[in-house]
Amino acid sequence: MKKYLKILSASRHEGFTLIELLIVMIIIGLLAALVGPRMFGKVEKSRIQAARAQISLFKTALDTYRLDVGHYPQSLSALVEDTEGAGSGRWDGPYMKKLPKDPWGNDYYYRAEDAQPCSAGPDGQQGTEDDICEESEESETGGGGSSSGSVRELGE
Repeated sequence: MKKYLKILSASRHEGFTLIELLIVMIIIGLLAALVGPRMFGKVEKSRIQAARAQISLFKTALDTYRLDVGHYPQSLSALVEDTEGAGSGRWDGPYMKKLPKDPWGNDYYYRAEDAQPCSAGPDGQQGTEDDICEESEESETGGGGSSSGSVRELGE
């Protein structure tokens, strides 16, 4: 009978006290506070890289459109459907299945004057410093000519 009571009394004292659990939770909280900001910085950098990759896909679709029709479209929607009645039947799209959103959930905007798709960036406002366009990547990496060059129209 004494053995049975020893077993019962021993099992009652096993486990963690409230103080021990609180100390562990404080340590975990401190570690999260130190590591968390570093991880969020990587998330933002990844979003910028994803936006640049999507812009590159837009540029490929825009160049294909230009080869078929003879000029760049006036809007990005012309890559999905022939909204402009482009080139008297030379439109051979769709050049994209659908227009994607940027990594921040906003629509890409298009500067028709230089055939440049852009993301409004993290702030979601067009024309601010954080906008992501192809030439911003080229200027950071040291250049290299754009494939669109200064020739805008083909065979008139």
